[in-house]
Amino acid sequence: MQARGWLGVNIEQIEKLLKRVRRGTMTPDEAKRRLRTLPYEDLGFAKVDNHRALRRGFPEVIFGEGKTVPQIVAIMRRMASGRHPILVTRVPPSVYRQVRRRFRSARYHPDARAITLVPGRPKPGRPGVLVVAAGTSDIPVAEEAALTAEIMGHSVGRIYDVGIAGLHRLLDHLDRLHRARVIVCVAGMEGALPSMVASLVGVPVIGVPTSVGYGTGIKGVAALMGMLNSCSSGLLVVNIDNGFGAGYAASVINLSIINNHR
Repeated sequence: MQARGWLGVNIEQIEKLLKRVRRGTMTPDEAKRRLRTLPYEDLGFAKVDNHRALRRGFPEVIFGEGKTVPQIVAIMRRMASGRHPILVTRVPPSVYRQVRRRFRSARYHPDARAITLVPGRPKPGRPGVLVVAAGTSDIPVAEEAALTAEIMGHSVGRIYDVGIAGLHRLLDHLDRLHRARVIVCVAGMEGALPSMVASLVGVPVIGVPTSVGYGTGIKGVAALMGMLNSCSSGLLVVNIDNGFGAGYAASVINLSIINNHR
């Protein structure tokens, strides 16, 4: 394992930056900008980005699918040493059971198929994010989005099973739709619900097509194309089944709105 970022040559870089700040030859903001570009920690099979939280506001997230348990555990161990909140996506219960042998505080979220490990006591979430799902079969993707936003520090509302086959179910929640700052809308089949939601509100709506559907739905391609060709202006769209990407984007948008209103 080759450690970079806090070890080796980079500790000298950090010391130089701190000395320049102390002497007054560099501003704290300039030092912070340079710290954002420091490298990573090389585990051989993975390069852990220790400074992503500094650059992006949240640490690296582990995509669990395709990784072995020892690889996941090794990455989690390095991240946990920095007391970062940890999110591992796309993992089955069997992986969680092995991970928990090493991290007793880890939690499994079966609907989202994800593991979280949060240091210390959880803080109250920032309100403003709402996740809407067209059907019950879309809940796994919706929960991945919701969990992502929650571990990033947001309080998430949920409205599920309100697809366009029974539009009155959605209209019963107009007050909640209008109170949201950003909405993640998840739908399979023809993917029409995000267009409908976007037509009703004046806030960003992020459409998430899912692979739920029958033959010509082509595992979510029909829903994706429907959302990309939406007549509702301002609808944003992520990839098929990408609940994580939608939850992350919603978190960034919500935090930006909150910061701009301070």
